[in-house]
Amino acid sequence: MSLSIPPVARAKPVIQVLERLHGILDALATQADPIPLKDIARLTGLHPSTAHRILNDLVLMRMVDRTEPGHYQLGMRLLELGNLVKARLNVRDAAAGPMRDLHRLTGETINLAVRQGDEIVYVERAVSERSGMQVVRAIGGRAPLHLTSTGKLFLAEDDIRAVRSYGMRTGLAGTTRNSITRMEQLEVELDGVRTRGYARDNEELELGVRCIAAAVRDDAGRLVAGLSISAPADRANDGWLVALHNTANSISAALGWGATAGAASG
Repeated sequence: MSLSIPPVARAKPVIQVLERLHGILDALATQADPIPLKDIARLTGLHPSTAHRILNDLVLMRMVDRTEPGHYQLGMRLLELGNLVKARLNVRDAAAGPMRDLHRLTGETINLAVRQGDEIVYVERAVSERSGMQVVRAIGGRAPLHLTSTGKLFLAEDDIRAVRSYGMRTGLAGTTRNSITRMEQLEVELDGVRTRGYARDNEELELGVRCIAAAVRDDAGRLVAGLSISAPADRANDGWLVALHNTANSISAALGWGATAGAASG
């Protein structure tokens, strides 16, 4: 006797408009060329007026492009987001081995973090068993940009208007007595990052912990991650800078970055 195995049902979004939005994006994804509104309505089962309202919002968000009146295709914003996800996955794979090597050399915690909005997110780490630090941030953990060495790398890539906008949004809240909480301080700090080519966290996120970070770049030279060494303040050592830069550059090279940035001399 043969058994009939029912198909596994895909979970649906709780919010109806998100389900409809998802249906529209899926419908557009099945077509290589722009398709008219009537076909989108047919493929999704939506009333044309409902589909039209959602499409208008998607166009404003650049998730969908209106190529001509009444015709739509997937938008460039989806490509941008997809490339961000791809870069984050690629950089983690490329970094794992070099991070372990740097950990063996220094004996300290090595972090790889990416930017997500106004925070960094830790995506990989090589943890020191003898760290002695009270807090080792887990993969997936977050921290404000202005309080971390990697976050400062990303802020240093921004122009002054973007940095000030960040300051207005976040209020530059601090967590220790060393935290940078004034815009004038932050601007001076970021100028130093640009001059030195690396960034520091001088017990600004957590008392007793110092970090130094160097940039990891993709094949177009874009900053995609920060590689940092975290250590108890009394063990922090600028002698690690050359190895940190060389490791960050080797990860960048694995991502296709062709420039051979000079390693720091200390």
